[in-house]
Amino acid sequence: MTEGTGQAGPGMGTPAVLPLDGLLHVFSFLEPPDLLRAAQVDKVWNEAAESAFLWRSLSLSRWTFCNISQSSKGPQTWKQYYLQRSQVEHQMARGRPSQDFTCKAISGHEGKIDGIAYLSAGEHTFDGQKKSVVCTVSTDCTVRAWNVQEGTQIWSSPIQRAPLRSILTIPERQLVITVDGQGTIKVWDGQTGKEQATFVTSSSCCNLVLCEGPEGPFLTVAITEGVLYTLTVPCLKEVSQVTAFQNCHIDLLRCSQDKNWILVGSTKNPDVLVKVFHTDSLIRPSQDKPLSNSLPVGGCRNASWAPKEAGRLIVLHQDRRTRNLSITTFDITSKRSKNKMEILAQQVASFTLPESIRTPHILESHGTDIILLGCGSELTIFSMTGNLLASFLDHHQTITSIWVDSFRVVTSSQDISLRVYTWKREKNTVVLKSCYHLLGGSHRWSSGFTDVVCDNVSIVAVESRKCGMNILKAYLFNL
Repeated sequence: MTEGTGQAGPGMGTPAVLPLDGLLHVFSFLEPPDLLRAAQVDKVWNEAAESAFLWRSLSLSRWTFCNISQSSKGPQTWKQYYLQRSQVEHQMARGRPSQDFTCKAISGHEGKIDGIAYLSAGEHTFDGQKKSVVCTVSTDCTVRAWNVQEGTQIWSSPIQRAPLRSILTIPERQLVITVDGQGTIKVWDGQTGKEQATFVTSSSCCNLVLCEGPEGPFLTVAITEGVLYTLTVPCLKEVSQVTAFQNCHIDLLRCSQDKNWILVGSTKNPDVLVKVFHTDSLIRPSQDKPLSNSLPVGGCRNASWAPKEAGRLIVLHQDRRTRNLSITTFDITSKRSKNKMEILAQQVASFTLPESIRTPHILESHGTDIILLGCGSELTIFSMTGNLLASFLDHHQTITSIWVDSFRVVTSSQDISLRVYTWKREKNTVVLKSCYHLLGGSHRWSSGFTDVVCDNVSIVAVESRKCGMNILKAYLFNL
């Protein structure tokens, strides 16, 4: 048979044409470029290669979460979705000024920006209606929402009694949550900026984390005195109050990717062991104490939950015996025995950081077993067993924040630049590739970038000005 034509060769009888289901099965093993070439062979192959089943499978295997939106041009196909999203990511990886992205400066706050978060949904849409919205809190005592594409303010809250210190958003519900320097927590309508609820802790320092329960999202609040509050969202009604530590400052609060676990710790007290709470026991209080367990590590410096492995916790800590900095990984599970639940913490890996690495202050994770450390101006990548996978010295000054997602890593630095990296799969191994710099303002006016966040079409960073005010730098990638 002549390949791809369905026609018999010389001297051969007419063969049976491979049915559509058979072609779909064969084509399911093809990569996108090969699938595009197969579509050009003939009508039958084209019908199979254009199948929504194939392109949907390719999209979900690459991105996990996908959204096909309706537009004025009609429903978008899975093939269009895959090709358009791949093109945007190609532009983000290439990063040519003017051709792939444009840069906008957004100003309005009269103080230092202490928190930034996207209010717009993170899903890709290609109907021309994509609008990136970020919210910020500032020492000027306001929370504000910004249209990134237009570089304009959408709304601003009234001036509050104290500087706002932290912010969380729930894009699917269009809610913004803030906390100020006096421990006052507020929920705001993300579309109008109208205040919806208030909860007062009267604590000078609060840490917030959003979790998800059977009845929707809830908020866990850790205060200076070592107490955990669990509050409903958006009403901020108190569900439970738990003493995690006696009169101990909690500055580590992390919720796992599967929303089942909350880590609580203190970097101020080396004698305090990290604790893990089961979220269900916080939102469904009973006469028994909430389900928790202390991990056998003290001197905790930072922690991160692995995004692709349920209950996998990575802890940066000082080894109590050697006093060296170590990274230990635990798998957290629950077990019922004799009508009682208990938390099990199984250590799966541990290693000591090389002495050549300066004290890291930023810890992030990727996939199931990749650890990222920001150590001064250096970005280092380890496996959870301690293999040094990569080291990057692209920045000239201290790295201030690291954004990690399934496609890229973006670092901000005091050298007034962002550095963009992308994840690549090579021989069944994921590696990080350094791509390009995104430059900020002048050293005369700016003291560097302090924070960076990303969505699917933009990168937004906080640029600190020497006058005490901040601006947002938005890098918009072309659709």
